[in-house]
Amino acid sequence: MEAKKVTEEEEERWRREIVTSVMRLVSTRLPQTDLISLLLVSPWLYRTLVSYPSIWLNIDLREMTNAGDRLLAALSLPRYRQVKHINLEFSQGIVDSHLNLVKARCPDALLSLKSLNLNGCQKISDSGIEDITSICPKLKVFSIYWNVRVTDAGIKHLVKNCRHIIDLNLSGCKSLTDKSMELVAESYQELQSLNITRCVKIADDGLLEVLQKCSSLQTLNLYALSGLTDKAYKKISLLADLRFLDLCGAQNLSDEGLGDIAKCDKLESLNLTWCVRITDAGVITMANSCTSLEFLSLFGIVGVTDRCLETLSQRCSSTLTTLDVNGCIGIKRRSREALLQMFPRLTCFKVHS
Repeated sequence: MEAKKVTEEEEERWRREIVTSVMRLVSTRLPQTDLISLLLVSPWLYRTLVSYPSIWLNIDLREMTNAGDRLLAALSLPRYRQVKHINLEFSQGIVDSHLNLVKARCPDALLSLKSLNLNGCQKISDSGIEDITSICPKLKVFSIYWNVRVTDAGIKHLVKNCRHIIDLNLSGCKSLTDKSMELVAESYQELQSLNITRCVKIADDGLLEVLQKCSSLQTLNLYALSGLTDKAYKKISLLADLRFLDLCGAQNLSDEGLGDIAKCDKLESLNLTWCVRITDAGVITMANSCTSLEFLSLFGIVGVTDRCLETLSQRCSSTLTTLDVNGCIGIKRRSREALLQMFPRLTCFKVHS
């Protein structure tokens, strides 16, 4: 009996101390669906897991159905009272009324929220943005990619309610105009990342507002904004800490404009795909200044030749790991073997198809 008692005591200690510690470590690395499944294993495991607020900081409903109802259900649970990240990317069944209900039923649930991903939630409009941002005062990361319902009014609600945004993704929000950029520039001067891919109503003046006031930008995505000109491109040089710049499809970018951008000498990633006015002169200026480049795409530029590759090899061969010169008919040394001779660290030779 005594031996049995000892065994039971050891088992109880193992269960309470060892298993609890292991579960705490493992649970932080599990997908949310797996973590929720563990709650069903036993009442003891349920109590153990819900007793650690640090493992209930994320609500991930990416690509799920009935996402609006699921969100409301999750936020009604005490364990999510300190949630910091909500991912609703491409989820189904979430509309403005769900966000209105979140505000009405759970007004204090998102006081700690830092990141909100509404990418692909195409039924969310300015009204939904107003409701959800009004209860997220600490929000830092906001993403609403591919939403054509959101207008400048939605951005006005965002900047009014969330004063600490440093990462903003508005890619594909085709209804936004220069007014949105003015609002962003006035409110988010500590902004570090901005994506306005395919925001086709944004012109030079709107981008200039951002470039002149958001000097902390490290990532800037201007993909497929063919209406911009050197008037704005030249002012990218104001971004001393810029690391990532996507100018794919910048049809009006000239060598002179690229020369000014080259003043951003901390650049590590530069996409010049289909920048059709660029020639060797612009690339050489850039190569001589931006010697930390790891990623460079010259895809489809017919005005560049082996001459610019030679300068790139001299200045950037120790850092470049991705280089796409496909479609550059003026470059003759385009084979993998030839490029590896000039850039021995290359691991990727094609980023466009």
